[in-house]
Amino acid sequence: MKKHNFNAGPSILPQSTIENTAKAVLNFNDSGLSLMEMSHRSKDFQAVMDETEALFKEILDIPQGYSVLFLGGGASMQFCMVPYNLLEKKAAYLNTGTWANKALKEAKLFGEVVEVASSKDANFSFIPKDYVIPTDADYFHITTNNTIFGTEIRKDLDSPVTLVADMSSDIFSRPIDVSKYGLIYGGAQKNLAPAGVTFVIVKDELLGKVSRPIPTMLDYRTHIKGGSMFNTPPCVPIFGALQTLKWIKGLGGVSVLEKMNIEKAQLLYDEIDRNKLFKGTAAVEDRSLMNICFVMNDEYKELEEEFGKFAAERGMVGIKGHRSVGGFRASTYNALPRESVLALIDCMKEFERKA
Repeated sequence: MKKHNFNAGPSILPQSTIENTAKAVLNFNDSGLSLMEMSHRSKDFQAVMDETEALFKEILDIPQGYSVLFLGGGASMQFCMVPYNLLEKKAAYLNTGTWANKALKEAKLFGEVVEVASSKDANFSFIPKDYVIPTDADYFHITTNNTIFGTEIRKDLDSPVTLVADMSSDIFSRPIDVSKYGLIYGGAQKNLAPAGVTFVIVKDELLGKVSRPIPTMLDYRTHIKGGSMFNTPPCVPIFGALQTLKWIKGLGGVSVLEKMNIEKAQLLYDEIDRNKLFKGTAAVEDRSLMNICFVMNDEYKELEEEFGKFAAERGMVGIKGHRSVGGFRASTYNALPRESVLALIDCMKEFERKA
């Protein structure tokens, strides 16, 4: 039976990424060595790193004056690296969900943190609007897509101070104006690569301004100077990222992916809104294109477990909602084919008929 992978992360990857990485793990470039056992200082791997960085910059149209880094530690490490490097006196944070809240909590270790707005009281079901960003803040931090609650900021905000964004789960899903951001970071395990590598896009001129000493490994300048190889990088995930970047370029870039993502999400949201059994949990105007969250309507709550089993029997993988919120979540990342969305819709219709 064909499996339809809606996992939230690690998640579906392009088939070419999986196949090419598997081949390289067995025998990289006919070298007789596995990618897993090659020196990261070899010419072969340096070429991988150089091409990955170049394609990353090309596909996102990153301007001069920005560095792209490939690091370890996940996005969660960035929750402390960002304030370590950028927070001198005050930072501003928009609290839109679990990960935004964790980033905010870490920043408080380094200085004053202003929560400019939060949707916590409404179970993070919407993106706050009409808030004021303090102009004396060192930076303003946002989480563009909220995987657990299914909301997304789908435009590049105008900020009077340096804008920092966690784009772990929607990077490469749409064109972005990188010049509006001082720093963008994310774990790669949603839209880019196997888990284990974290990307950072940082404006060089922002660095070296804080008065505190920064541990060597937590200083972005260390990794810029070392070309993301101050220490051994996560070689296999970086190679996987390169394969995905090639796939994106082959499709025609992020503008093509955005159109595909809008279509996939709209199909599923239309079914959720039509089907008597289900309802969406996010405010309509803030619905995510990446993580589509829904629950059973109140009168059908007792059917939740039954639908989960019904869907699993038909090849749906990973549609159970995050353990903290329950319900269902279909992650429709870049590599998820339209065919999988249609299969889930058919499954929902079939269950409705038998309910």
